[in-house]
Amino acid sequence: MTDNTKQHKYRQEIQQMMYVSGETGEPSVETTAMIEEVVRQQVIEMLRNCTELATRRGSRSIAINDLIFLIRDDAPKVSRLRTFLSWKDVRKSAKDSDDKNAEGDIGVGDDAGGGPMSGGPAVEEAAKKNKKAKVKLPWEPSSYYNQEVPELDDEEDEEEEEMNSITLQRLRKADERTKAMTREEYVTWSEYRQASFTYRKGKRFREWAGFGIVTDSKPSDDIVDILGFLTFEMVQTLTEEALKIKEQEDLWKERSGGEETGATKKRKLAQGLFDLPNEGKTPVEPRHIQEAFRRLQTRPKRSRAMLNGTNLQQRTNLRLF
Repeated sequence: MTDNTKQHKYRQEIQQMMYVSGETGEPSVETTAMIEEVVRQQVIEMLRNCTELATRRGSRSIAINDLIFLIRDDAPKVSRLRTFLSWKDVRKSAKDSDDKNAEGDIGVGDDAGGGPMSGGPAVEEAAKKNKKAKVKLPWEPSSYYNQEVPELDDEEDEEEEEMNSITLQRLRKADERTKAMTREEYVTWSEYRQASFTYRKGKRFREWAGFGIVTDSKPSDDIVDILGFLTFEMVQTLTEEALKIKEQEDLWKERSGGEETGATKKRKLAQGLFDLPNEGKTPVEPRHIQEAFRRLQTRPKRSRAMLNGTNLQQRTNLRLF
């Protein structure tokens, strides 16, 4: 990871994402800058790989499937992304229905359109359709056939079960993080969950990510939204891994009776916005982020071992997480 001379633009957003991910301290400028640089490298790598995939298809434009293909091995993340896209379609359909109803209700009484809440049935109907609506992917076996096997209402595939398991784990973590909060603190935490690299920052994000430099493709709104979804998950994954490392480090210091420096003692006195009294918690530091990044870049030994003794070049590209 090389230092970037460009000014870092997302310190506030990263702080909010880190807090939602469990960081209750006040991370330093160096920490948030390192996270931003790691995420930017991930985005650039994704755009570079997507451009190669689009070229193979004979296209100059990056497609949604190109992005999903890069994370295809992470089934839970793919499922969350497909759910995100499905609900985005639901919101768009509901908005279009509301607009049409608004136009049709001009000069018509409440009885004709179901009253002032005429948009309600449209939202409910769209939500019902979304229950089993899926974003189809061209490399899935189901896409090889013209006809689809109808699904039962109570049928759930392995992918959905795995996604539900991951979702429950995240809900448990969120419950642990919020159960001691006051009402005002929870409102702030809920607002922080909306932090985004892309929401109402499309132009800034395009410049930051290298559109026009890394790729000549002009990104669609869907591509930008997907990257916004993925960048939040990147910050979350990196923060949670760094917190595990720091927790192990603190436990080792406690058991070994390691002495603390004056700077560390001072930092323990500085509490974050929602720290419990006398917790003495300190924020993660750049070294924790660096070690978290190193662990997330570790590849399975089996895949490397299969290349030993061959003339094939071992893959050294940045690993996406």
